[in-house]
Amino acid sequence: MKTAGIDGCKAGWLLITFDKEPAYNVLRTDEDLKKALEEYERVFIDMPIGLEDENYTRECDRLLREKLGSEYASSVFSPPIRPALHAPSYAEANMQSYEFTEKKLTLQAWNITPKIRLLDQLLIQNPSWREKVLESHPEILFMKLNGGMIYQKKNTKKGIRHRLDLVTGREPVAADFFRDIKEEYRRNEVEEDDIVDAMALALGALQSIKKGIKTLPENPEKDSEGLPKAIHYV
Repeated sequence: MKTAGIDGCKAGWLLITFDKEPAYNVLRTDEDLKKALEEYERVFIDMPIGLEDENYTRECDRLLREKLGSEYASSVFSPPIRPALHAPSYAEANMQSYEFTEKKLTLQAWNITPKIRLLDQLLIQNPSWREKVLESHPEILFMKLNGGMIYQKKNTKKGIRHRLDLVTGREPVAADFFRDIKEEYRRNEVEEDDIVDAMALALGALQSIKKGIKTLPENPEKDSEGLPKAIHYV
């Protein structure tokens, strides 16, 4: 089974695989992402998939914040509700969000709304992908790799190194990938945290073949388009 991890980055999407032939690639266009999702048989992706219609916070995000703890809960944000997904501007998305939830959409959520919208469209257009393209979150994967604890925040050099070491301990090629990606792409295309996050997702997707998959919540509901509202992890 071909597995990969995908994380959003400024250049588009960073894909990493730790399969028999480890590789990395920056997916710069919508068509690049589509081809990747066609090619791989299991993908862990750090991007919201199932969306709420009226509730500001998804149950899976609430549970993930609880699991990560208050110090790391800020790494989890609420994505736009479906009525605001196609809003032409941040102001209009805010209005639609407030109309349904009485809360405004965060700027962080708005900045990745184009990526959420693209992934949403691809999964709606290709129903068979819903079983293989799974929303995950790097921090819960790192927590599991570290025995249930996170010791360093990833916005620090120590945090990046800690996370890289956790992956390299299981996939030694990760150290070379980290160096090569930093050399090949500018910081305004791919940042260090994008690299370690994509690595965690790639390792999670690979490990899930033998270890199985858990979800938050355990029995996730589907949204109005039939997409699961769930965080997947090993």
